[in-house]
Amino acid sequence: MTEVSQRQKPCIGEFTKQLDEKRRLTIPAKWRFDGDNADDAYIAIATNYGSIEVLPPARAQALMENISRISIANPAKRKALARFLQDSCTFGCDKQGRAMLSESILKRAGIGKDVYMVGMGTSFELWDPKRRESWMNEDDPSVDDISIAEELGL
Repeated sequence: MTEVSQRQKPCIGEFTKQLDEKRRLTIPAKWRFDGDNADDAYIAIATNYGSIEVLPPARAQALMENISRISIANPAKRKALARFLQDSCTFGCDKQGRAMLSESILKRAGIGKDVYMVGMGTSFELWDPKRRESWMNEDDPSVDDISIAEELGL
């Protein structure tokens, strides 16, 4: 990975954006980093629940370090890693803060022209707005918002 600033900015809040005709998305200025113009500054990973998780430079670097620890002698872990990363992509921002996402990751997340962006603290997620609304309205008895807030010290 190209050397970029490791200063972590909080990714908090939400934005609604549109992809342009070249599949570019403008990343909010307050979520961008010094040095984010490197082609591999961010890593975008399709999740198994329908979004794209975007890891800023510090998180991307930590992921790469963890990946390097997976032994080539363990084919099961290598296969899982391949499935996990097969539609992923890296990107940087141009001078206007636009980033180009791969067709395959957008297709996997079901994102067309409209993109809902939500901050997750140390990363952010990209969603098709209707898919996000549907996912947020699903009842999941295993999720306990109060326990999660307590775990975070809130």
